[in-house]
Parts: sequence; structure tokens; C-alpha cells
Amino acid sequence: MRIAVPAEVEQFETRVAATPETVRKFVGFGAQVAVQAGAGLASGVTDADYLAAGASVTASAAETLAGSDLVLSVRRPAADALAGVAPGCAVVCIADPYGAQDALSAFAGKGLRLFAMELMPRITRAQVMDVLSSQANLAGYRAVVDGAGEYGRALPMMMTAAGTVPAARIFIMGVGVAGLQAIATARRMGAIVTATDVRPATKEQVESLGAKFLAVEDEEFKQAQTAGGYAKEMSADYQAKQAALTASHIAKQDIVITTALIPGRPAPRLVSADMAASMRAGSVIVDLAVERGGNCELSKPGEIVVTPNGVKIVGHLNVPGRLAATASALYAKNLLAFVETMIDKEKKALAINFEDELVRATLLVNDGAIVHPNFQKA
Repeated sequence: MRIAVPAEVEQFETRVAATPETVRKFVGFGAQVAVQAGAGLASGVTDADYLAAGASVTASAAETLAGSDLVLSVRRPAADALAGVAPGCAVVCIADPYGAQDALSAFAGKGLRLFAMELMPRITRAQVMDVLSSQANLAGYRAVVDGAGEYGRALPMMMTAAGTVPAARIFIMGVGVAGLQAIATARRMGAIVTATDVRPATKEQVESLGAKFLAVEDEEFKQAQTAGGYAKEMSADYQAKQAALTASHIAKQDIVITTALIPGRPAPRLVSADMAASMRAGSVIVDLAVERGGNCELSKPGEIVVTPNGVKIVGHLNVPGRLAATASALYAKNLLAFVETMIDKEKKALAINFEDELVRATLLVNDGAIVHPNFQKA
């Protein structure tokens, strides 16, 4: 069994899919692990670290991938980049399958198996494999750090001989894993925190962290959560009512952090240009949904926009990757936990159980076809 860990090729991707810790585990299962030279440098892992863990370090992607049974990646590699991989090889990554029909078809055409880690079901058994949670948790933390860095003022209240510094007011929009971590981090840093979400279950979570909850709590709000725990897309009427409620609140905030995402859909628009214009000079908006179109009307991917009234709108790409070492360590453990379920440790070989609920939930492409029902052509 040969496992390949190629270097990531996207410009802003600093993470790596395996760490020395997980390499040791794979080697212990009887696998040969090949890591492309330099793959871990952005995450603080040297080639020597991988060699010491039992991996071989290969000079090129082609050499890394040759003869592989399993490819571990952060982002979905292009099918053409896997030209030297034999049919039947399994690729496990964050596959970003929504709107990527051509890319999935290309994998099918090469006879590869493609697993999407972000489709992992949210069940007890799979908690250790939940990449969305492990990465979003870091994004929520980093959003507060980035917001504080751009704000230019202190966050906690300070009473000094020269006068009192008021606590900063931070508003978190979207209370999933990222939002909850943002609340906890902002509270630890001494800010006054409020938060909003369309899911009623989040109210208690917000208040348990010491923040104040803000939402239009009507009948639609009470039904605004899927069985899987995700937010539903809200009606235009509800969005208008929620926008009216939050508009006056945003005008009083120093930092606004938006985290709202809906799987398979563009990010909901939460902060309009008028809302941004109502904030005072020096205020900050951190948009964690910028890669999906953005929660803020004025945000731009990869940029910090300064509005005419002096509000900074932060649109960093790959926010978990801004904590590359930590993000890689957690992501690699997510992969290890999942892949371990597909290894026959006696035969020291990959043995995928296609009846396993984890496999059924995450397998996108197999045997030359797109097999996940959510991504098959109608």
C-alpha cells in the first residue's frame, strides 16, 4: 500500500495533508508513504521531519504519485495532475464538489475514486473526521485576531490613570463552529460580544459563552435548521426583517465578523454597503465567507477594502491556512481517522467497505462514474 502526499499547488494554500505524526501511524499500518519535497514547509514541517517519521521524500509530484493506492491532499487536485496514477487509486481531500461537475467527470474518466472530506456525516463516530469543524474552529479564532489587528484600538476595557478605555463591541454573524469560537475568543480578549444566527438552537450556545443573542424570533426562525444541524436558506421576507434588526446594531459595533455559509449555495448577504457606511471610521468587518461570494456586499477575495468612511473590510482567503501548522495538524488527524477505517491492517492494504455509511456519504466518484446522488446529473 503506497500513500502519496503531493505538495499543494493553489497560491493561498499553506496547509499539508500529512504530518510526521500521521506518517508514523500510516507506516505502522504497513504503508509506504511518499511526500513531495517541500510539501510541508509552509506548515513548519521540513523534509527531514518526514524522513525521520519513515516517509520517503520525492523530488516531483509525478514521482510522488507514481504507483499510489491512495492520495492525500488538502484541495482537490486537478485530474490532469494525476496522469501517472493508476485507475482505482483513491483521492481523499476537501473536494469542493458544488458546481464542479466537469472536474468530477474528469476524475470519473480516469477511473479514480474521489472522497470529499467536507461531506462527512455529523455523527458521533465521525466527529474526529470532521474537517469542517476542525478548520472552521481555527478560522473563527483567527478572524478575531485579524479583526483586532486591523482595529487599531484595545479590545478590553482598561482603567488607567490617564482615563478609561472602553471595551470594544464585536458582533458575530453566524454561530456555527467558527462563530462560536469567535465569540469565545472575543470574550477572552475582553470585548463586549453580541451574536446572531437563524438557527434557534444557537441562542442558548451564544448565551452560555457570555454573549448576547440577537435575532428575529418568528415562526420561520423556529424552523430554520436542517436535521443535519445546518442552517436553511431563509426567505427574502425573513432576511429583510433580520437586516432591519441588525442594521441599527451594526452601526454601533467596532468589529463585525461574518461566518454564514450554506452548503452548495452562495454565501448569504448579511452586511450591505449602507450598513458598512453606518459604522464609524476605524471599524472593521471580517468576512469569513468571502470565498463563497461573501456575506458583506463590499468584501473582495484576498483584499482589505477601505470604504470612503474609513471602515476596513477584511477578505482574507483560506483563513485556516493563516494558522498553517495548527490547521495541518488537525486536518491530517481528520484524514488519518477516516483512512484508518479503510485499511486492512492484517493484509496491510487498502480495503474500502462501500457499505460503510462514512464511505457512502463521502464517495463522489467510483468505477468511472459520479456515484454521489447529490452530484449526479439529472
